[in-house]
Amino acid sequence: MESAKNMELPVSHLKQSGEEKNKVSTMTRKGIYTALSYMAAAVFLVMFNKAALSSYNFPFSNLITLCQMVCAFAILYVTKTLRIVSFTTNESQNHSYNPARFVSLSTLGHTLPLALIYMLYMVVTMEAVRRVNVPMYTTLRRTTVAFTMIVEYYVSRQRHSTFVVASVVIIIVGAFVAGARDVAFDSYGYSVIFAENMCKAIYLASVGRVGKSSGLNIFGLIWCNVVICGPIVLLWSILRGDLQTTLNFPYLFNPGFQVVILLSCLLTFFMNYIVVLNTIVNSALTQAICGNLKDVFTSGIGWLLFKGLPYDLFNILGQSLGFLGSCLYAYCKIQGI
Repeated sequence: MESAKNMELPVSHLKQSGEEKNKVSTMTRKGIYTALSYMAAAVFLVMFNKAALSSYNFPFSNLITLCQMVCAFAILYVTKTLRIVSFTTNESQNHSYNPARFVSLSTLGHTLPLALIYMLYMVVTMEAVRRVNVPMYTTLRRTTVAFTMIVEYYVSRQRHSTFVVASVVIIIVGAFVAGARDVAFDSYGYSVIFAENMCKAIYLASVGRVGKSSGLNIFGLIWCNVVICGPIVLLWSILRGDLQTTLNFPYLFNPGFQVVILLSCLLTFFMNYIVVLNTIVNSALTQAICGNLKDVFTSGIGWLLFKGLPYDLFNILGQSLGFLGSCLYAYCKIQGI
């Protein structure tokens, strides 16, 4: 059908210059690579975090969060100093500035509430990954959309159609059905995931407004987050004695553990960038498909590597309902229902 449409185009449209053809082709490849990169990064980030916290039994999830913030700080400092990236939407790359002060104190104060939400989201995310097996973690994370709808209602009184609400109900039912046979059921872990979902919903509802009012782009917002939250997490780790205890961790100098932590830090920063890029480069349909596919891969690979769920009818039904609900929700949003 698509080829037939192309054959009906006027000759003037077919006679494109070589440069235009290469541009179209490049953009198409860029969209594919971006989508694949987003899915791969999302899947592997969960795996590396789970490996550090469960396989190596690293006891301090807040220290991994601190490492991720330090990594983001280092990357942004270097790339900003070299003028590879900018922190504001209308920043000139040719003006001179003091590398020690990329963002004003007033801007940092403006982004303080968002940064604190970001910090809480990062901390509870790591704790949730530790306490819950990967398939159930992925299933329960799908309920984020329900929390987002609640936040949107109270913030902007936004209401959703019956079809959208029904799809979210299916997602929630799927989560409860799958959780009914979770042999590693952990009420605290489940509560942490729901707290994570709420934090993410609030963060997503706030990040666009704060970015627009402050004039910061995604890199500028990440910079403010790590500059504000990094010292807080560091101080909290010192007061709890986590840093001192970590020095006695048996796998601290194990190459495998160090690689896992390094990749976790790099992927966390990359995810902040690739999510935005995937939204810009690809269509809403592609974004929706990517989100559902990466959930499937995360659940499957997580079950193979870390187990935690019995392979029976309840789990298959619950996982299937969650996936079906996510697909219906994506379809409703794309069609504007």
